[in-house]
Amino acid sequence: MSAVPATSPLPLDLRARPLHDLRLSVIEACNFRCPYCMPADRVPDDYGFDSASRLSFDEIETLVRGCVALGVNKLRLTGGEPLLRKRLPQLVERLAAINGLQDIALTTNGSLLAAQARALRDAGLGRITVSLDAIDPQRFSQMSGGRGDIADVLAGIEAAQAAGFASIKLNCVVERGINDDQVLPLLERFRGSGHVLRFIEYMDVGTCNGWVRDRVVPSAELRDRIAARWPLRALEANYRGEVASRYAFADGQGEVGFVSSVSEPFCGDCHRARVSADGKLYTCLFAGDGHDLRPALAQGESALRDRVAELWSNRGDRYSELRGASGTSRRHVEMYLIGG
Repeated sequence: MSAVPATSPLPLDLRARPLHDLRLSVIEACNFRCPYCMPADRVPDDYGFDSASRLSFDEIETLVRGCVALGVNKLRLTGGEPLLRKRLPQLVERLAAINGLQDIALTTNGSLLAAQARALRDAGLGRITVSLDAIDPQRFSQMSGGRGDIADVLAGIEAAQAAGFASIKLNCVVERGINDDQVLPLLERFRGSGHVLRFIEYMDVGTCNGWVRDRVVPSAELRDRIAARWPLRALEANYRGEVASRYAFADGQGEVGFVSSVSEPFCGDCHRARVSADGKLYTCLFAGDGHDLRPALAQGESALRDRVAELWSNRGDRYSELRGASGTSRRHVEMYLIGG
């Protein structure tokens, strides 16, 4: 593996933010049709299953090695639904062998997790995040576009825990009037389990989800609602740039997190880059266009590293801080292309 010479500083963007976190989509397809991400009336069922445009495992390994040389130490595999990518544990095993990569995580809807959790753990996957927008079976089905069964997801969570994933993050995107009544029932189910529920403000990612600000439930409102039932106390962040603010239940039954991109933007500490399944780098969750890395990948790790360093050094994104200001309206990449 080639490496950046010791005398070469790691790249910083235009706001002096380093690159530490890479979120890599391994497939564009998904077996769910969640309305806020991949609505069924806008995205056909067969979308994303054509493998011709996807990065190969060799290309992914080259990409990750190059990014690690630039300072990336955390990798999150996303989709679409990443568990639809064939032989995913083999890819995880290859990536886990990369020197300098400290953490490999996976975000999944959990419906296919029961059958793969053990293989993923054995391959070297460190952490799992499950998207879970409702606990009521009927509401869950509605939130998944009529495609999901909550029993499958709960079985996946149990299988992951049995495989050695001790603390699983459970992400719930909260929309007013849609699923905000599921917040307390979700906590009833998972408080004290060792898993951590994180409530995410509904964001204007992409263009096909019909985002309106009125459906955003600010994290402060949710905190007050939860604290009225179970008193909370604030916790320190685990590390600088952690996206979720953390709170512990005063009775010792675990913690809860809040991701507040709309009401409390955290652009200043954003050190994440995203790469789509077809090899385009996006420097912001709300970017309109990506940068094709395939030409650099074809030339090898050194060229790839130089190209990513160039793109990162010219990055000035802070969309969430500017949301709603004059001139910030623009087309956004769809969430299902870059995994949120």
